Amino acid sequence: MVDRFGRKINYLRISVTDRCNQRCYYCMPKSGVTLINHEEVLSYEEIFKITEEFVKMGIDKVRLTGGEPLVRRGIISLVKMLSSIEGIKDLSMTTNGVLLSQYAEDLKKNGINRLNVSLDSINPKTYQQITNTDKLHDVLMGLKIAKEIGFNPIKINCVVKQSSKEKDALEVSEFAEKNGFDIRFSRMMNIEKGEFWPVEGGNGGICKNCNRLRLASDGRLFPCLFSNISFHIKEFGVRKAVNLAVNHKPESGIAASNKFYALGG
Repeated sequence: MVDRFGRKINYLRISVTDRCNQRCYYCMPKSGVTLINHEEVLSYEEIFKITEEFVKMGIDKVRLTGGEPLVRRGIISLVKMLSSIEGIKDLSMTTNGVLLSQYAEDLKKNGINRLNVSLDSINPKTYQQITNTDKLHDVLMGLKIAKEIGFNPIKINCVVKQSSKEKDALEVSEFAEKNGFDIRFSRMMNIEKGEFWPVEGGNGGICKNCNRLRLASDGRLFPCLFSNISFHIKEFGVRKAVNLAVNHKPESGIAASNKFYALGG
């Protein structure tokens, strides 16, 4: 699939839930958010069938996101189902790592190839201020176990306010280098104002190279995180929704009302 600007679209990000077990202040404030009703959330069978159609149309890279994907009950079943789809060359997951020690082995056994783990600070006090949880130890243990069982690469996603030279970012970078993890820095974005920057050490935030579509947990298909355009799979069907999304993918991101916690950032 190729969009109007010559970009080959081969990457699907699937938000399996908008729930999360953390409340990072830049994503899901502790004051609460409006969540999708459970009855509107796609079942695993629906996600499997939808993904099959995506793959037939040219998608070969799939990432599971959230919210936090590991809080959705039975997530390993979905991983196993998706890994059975012939044509997916890369099946990965982005997680905050809180439950990683519990799930790492099953994720690897059932087909997850790569992990991205969110980690903005290795200082317990700062970590608690950012996430509104005291789960840093759990995340570090999850990373340790994931490395031991052979996940490679493991990428650390670190959100910074302005620069990767900030104190917490430098400490996370040193931690990553010591443990053989890749690291990428994302400057804090503002979807509503259309403010975003290229990801340092990654491919995100460079619109001219964007190759992805985003499937929300309720079946809405978004061509861009920074655009309110979406097409509902349940309304249009998979193929028509995909074609519409590809044809309406904007040249670059603009201001939008989307939420990181619902589309995986």
